[in-house]
Amino acid sequence: MYNYPLYRPPSEAYSLILQLSHGCSHNKCTFCYMYKDKNFYIKSIEEIKEHINWGKEQYPDASRIFLADGNALVLPTPVLLEVLQDLKDNFPYLQRISCYAAPKDLLKKGLDELKELQKAGLSLLYLGVESGCDGVLKKVNKGVTSEEMIIAGKKAIDAGFQLSTMVILGLGGKKLWRSHAEKTAEVISAINPNYFSPLTLMLEGDTPLAKEVQRGEFELLSPDEIMEELRLMIENLDLENCVFRCNHASNYVPLKGILNKDKAKILAEIEGIKKIRNFKNEFYRGL
Repeated sequence: MYNYPLYRPPSEAYSLILQLSHGCSHNKCTFCYMYKDKNFYIKSIEEIKEHINWGKEQYPDASRIFLADGNALVLPTPVLLEVLQDLKDNFPYLQRISCYAAPKDLLKKGLDELKELQKAGLSLLYLGVESGCDGVLKKVNKGVTSEEMIIAGKKAIDAGFQLSTMVILGLGGKKLWRSHAEKTAEVISAINPNYFSPLTLMLEGDTPLAKEVQRGEFELLSPDEIMEELRLMIENLDLENCVFRCNHASNYVPLKGILNKDKAKILAEIEGIKKIRNFKNEFYRGL
């Protein structure tokens, strides 16, 4: 029933995953290996309904559903509305429906469309910000500027969605690490999301960025440098009641709190980690 590989955010570990599309409509980011072997296409409404019926048979008590693949929000709004209604009709215990939202998809849809989708039951969006530095965004071929990223994020919040944002530590390499940290903090602060999660760069597969590293054109940060970048990023954040989680499998150490309330505590923990250097072994990162 699934077209593999299949990905979902860590917080969707216990969710029923329904695949509305295969791959990612952008699929040009130089660091991403997730959908490189998939040709993007949107399932027909008949295929989607068949998948929903399968999900109902397998998990009739599902309370959370995650819509895959890389950016289900790219589907036409009328199709998404029909899907959301079907989910409400078929899963009586359903409490949350979520999906990845590419910035381009948020920019393309009107605010009224997004509000309609939120009202219909799509409640949580995951936005891969990656970086707030325009130099980094351009280099990794994200497809949007930092200003467009802010507009996309704020638009999601204005439409009533819970918004979870992710960034990638180390994505600027040694050349752009400081700008990456400071500008990313600016963008995340401007969006003021409900959730903020830094991941750490991992190179897997035959990606363009991996080839840059092999050619010596991109220098990876050490664990100590990653922690300094994270410290600078946190120091420059200005958020209101934002759930902070730095516990992805790619991260060298787990950190959590509420920003800005716990900023001093998190910064103190980072300083302690820098002294002790009890980083996760490279072998275990990503597991």
